[in-house]
Amino acid sequence: MKKIVISFVVLFITTSLSAQLKQHINPDGVNKPKTYSQVVKVNGGTMIFTSGIVADDTNGTILGKGDLKAQVKQAFENLKIVLAAAGAEFKDVVKMNYYVVNYKPEQIPMIREVRANYLPVENPPASTLVGVAALFNPDVLIEIEAVAVIRKEKKK
Repeated sequence: MKKIVISFVVLFITTSLSAQLKQHINPDGVNKPKTYSQVVKVNGGTMIFTSGIVADDTNGTILGKGDLKAQVKQAFENLKIVLAAAGAEFKDVVKMNYYVVNYKPEQIPMIREVRANYLPVENPPASTLVGVAALFNPDVLIEIEAVAVIRKEKKK
């Protein structure tokens, strides 16, 4: 019986520490979006900043040429690998920036559909999407940056 009580206390303390690390805020007076948070406040932790992640393979070959949905999926898969290398997961992401070549508003549902397979529904990160004329390579249609925060360094 004591083990159960101790486990509950450890779970409660761990949950409390996690809740203290990040606070997702959608204040009164502004839009309260469902797919991102207006503000994510971070108290302590280790910050992780990614470079712009694109839909390329390990040789740098761009995948999904001409197909934005395929590139969004591949960029998220690459981002998952990059975050894991730093000891983070998508639940640790507090801010994302998307750069979409020749962006059109009708593309947002597709981007959100793919993104929903990776990001938490509850307490999603703060987010910005910017339409751009071009990126570093004419075959790249999207580039994604992320900022994540973890409580402490995880051992590899």
